[in-house]
Order: sequence, then C-alpha cells, then structure tokens
Amino acid sequence: MAPEVDVDGRRLKLSNLDKVLYPEPGFTKGEVIDYCTRVAPAVLPHLHARALTLKRYPNGVDGKYFYEKQKPSHAPEWVRSATVETGDRDIDFVLCDDLPTLVWLANLADLELHPSLALAEDPDRPTVLAFDLDPGEPAALPECREVALLLRDTLADLGLDCLAKTSGSKGMQVYVPLNTPVTYDDTKPFAQALAQLLEKRHPKLVTSSMKKSLRPGRVFIDWSQNSRHKTTVAVYSLRARARPTVSTPVTWDEVADGEQALVFETGAVLERIEEHGDLFAPVLDLKQKLPTG
Repeated sequence: MAPEVDVDGRRLKLSNLDKVLYPEPGFTKGEVIDYCTRVAPAVLPHLHARALTLKRYPNGVDGKYFYEKQKPSHAPEWVRSATVETGDRDIDFVLCDDLPTLVWLANLADLELHPSLALAEDPDRPTVLAFDLDPGEPAALPECREVALLLRDTLADLGLDCLAKTSGSKGMQVYVPLNTPVTYDDTKPFAQALAQLLEKRHPKLVTSSMKKSLRPGRVFIDWSQNSRHKTTVAVYSLRARARPTVSTPVTWDEVADGEQALVFETGAVLERIEEHGDLFAPVLDLKQKLPTG
C-alpha cells in the first residue's frame, strides 16, 4: 500500500520508497524525494513559470529512461501547466512552481529537471544566456574550468557578469543573466560568435564546431543551447550518473582553485546552501543587456 502524505496541503501517494535508483551507493527513491524536499527553497525559484521537460528513470540510472514534455494524463488536478507552441503542435508542459509538484515529480523518478531558458508565458524571450562546456576525452573537468574562466574574462570585457555551475556530469555551464527584452535571435548568434572567438584564440583548447570528430582533447562550447526548443539541466537538479551528483553553483574562486574537485552529491549541496545560500540567485534578477554591434 503506497503511503499517502500531506505536502503543503496536497495529498500525495508515494510509491516504492525503498526502490534503489542509484545502485552504486544504494540511493533510494525515498532519498531522492527527501533531497528534493530539502532543496526546494533553492531550486523552485529557478523552475518557477518555466516549461519543464521531464527525464524519468523508472528503473534507476542503469535502466532505460525517457523524456516527457506533455503533462502526464495522470497528473493531479492541482499540478499547473502551460501550453506552448512547439513546431507543428502545442504541448502542455508541467510548471514546477511549488513543493507538492516537485515531490510528485520525484515520485515519478524524474531525476533530472530540464527547464526552458524562457518563461512559459513568453517562450521566445530567454531570460538568460547559457554556455554548456562539454569536454572531449582526454579533456575533462580541468579543461572545462580553464574555458569557463576564459569565458568569464571575455564577457567581463563586454561588460557582462556571469555565473558558473557544474553540470553534475562531466562538464560545466556558464550562465549570463539578462532579464531584459531579448530573443533567441539575439542570444544564439552572440553565443556562437563568442565561442568562435575563443576557438580562434585557443584552437588547441576550444572548439565551437558541432562536429564530434573535432572534439577529442578540446572543450566544446555548446552555444546552440540558446534555442527555443533546447533545455539545460536546472541548477540543483540531480543527474543520472553512477552516484547522485547535482548540478551545483560554484564561485569563481572555486573554479580557479585547481585543488577543488567540483563534484558534489546531495548532502554536500544541502550543506553548501546552508552555508552560502543560493549562489545562483543573481540569475533570477540581475538585469543586463547584450552589447550591440
């Protein structure tokens, strides 16, 4: 019998709490739900009012997974959603605006949270510019850190502040808060031009090409994330890796400190929030304009 719990006034049936979703550490669905509940004050502002793509692992990280854009038909009536035109059809995306919805998603084994860079009410206007740094072996996290710092310095020369987070996987991401009127027709070419500039300056370290054959030993700056149909894993989201790693905001001092591992699991992330608060908070309200010309 699945236990029924009250979450902020909403009744939820939680199932298979002892089911192991991360076999290596024996991390269960109950522990996933506990993490999501405790991280909610930090993560919910970054999910609020954004179309959310679910990435579900019903049999754990070693099993098959699937993406889900359309709000499930079995969703409780109180789960909010927004209809967004996507190509040739409209999709009713889940909006994860509150703790009950976050817990409901965790109970579905939606381990990874992938929100849009834009608000659902205005899907053509991203609030942020994102760079995904993807290392091609033998390049790894140290090279990503180097590229992240190059990006930071180049953006600073253009009068733009940015923030860094781990991907929770093998790379890093750099976010430039905008929160001003802008479209993907502005952000995507800008991101591509910046990636090409760094490739020109550091050809042995950086590639801006989508060709996978050019990536070994380099860091691919994925500028294409700045597209209406793309999503990037949310800050504080779990990742479906061998261990329950989390996409974690980091300070630039931490990025520059080569001795810091920059790999964080759930417990460490909660401790960091307790100590530092939400290091990614400026993404929500810092207003910046892209340079013209």
